[in-house]
Amino acid sequence: MKTFASFRNGSKALVVGLAFTFTLVGCRGPQHQPRTTAQLQKAREAMVTGVRTHEGQQAMTPEQALRELQEGNARFVAGTPSIRDVRTMMRATVKDQYPMAIVLSCIDSRQPVELIFDKTIGDIFSARVAGNVLNEDILGSMEFACRVAGARLIAVVGHSNCGAVKGACDDVVLGNITAMVAKIKPAIQDVPADIQPRNSKNLQFVDVVAGAHVNRVVQQIRDQSPILRDMEQKGEIIIVGGMYNLATGKVDF
Repeated sequence: MKTFASFRNGSKALVVGLAFTFTLVGCRGPQHQPRTTAQLQKAREAMVTGVRTHEGQQAMTPEQALRELQEGNARFVAGTPSIRDVRTMMRATVKDQYPMAIVLSCIDSRQPVELIFDKTIGDIFSARVAGNVLNEDILGSMEFACRVAGARLIAVVGHSNCGAVKGACDDVVLGNITAMVAKIKPAIQDVPADIQPRNSKNLQFVDVVAGAHVNRVVQQIRDQSPILRDMEQKGEIIIVGGMYNLATGKVDF
């Protein structure tokens, strides 16, 4: 019994000792907490909380809108995106929206438009379809975005290594994909004949076709929409084309 009592007393001492040790460790940990809290507070203070207003949208020129996209893409490439209070922006845009641009791009999962331009809620209209092809619905959406909602810029952005463009290069026939790639195939004739071979195995050829297709879509917007053509001629909007590089993250307009 005496031995057991000694052991029990020793165990109590061990438990107390461990508890004291853990308490000390716990006390040391929070010494770093103020620094972490300060860093979080600094990040909160640096958040972009400004929401686009009607006045701000109307004061913006088409050239300024393009510059915003270029500067946002530069931040994306550098890995220094803006820190935003998206919940505030979400609440502030419930009733109204005043985007600065509409971007037509491919559905490719590697080309998330808001991310590559460092934009967020309420900044841009985004129209996405395989091969960034143009159709009546998208054209109507562009007219709404610019004539009704006040956007200052239309950007058609293709990308490197595009699967839809590859389908056009290989003359793919498969369900509704056939009609879709048919909208891209005319761009093939814009590519110099000396670029060989002229199929999807030649990625240089694919990318040149993609760029030519972007140029054609830009012209199609002007040709098929008197509303947008008139707005561009009056300087109310600009229509530009660009190519996104999957490897670098850079958009070249």
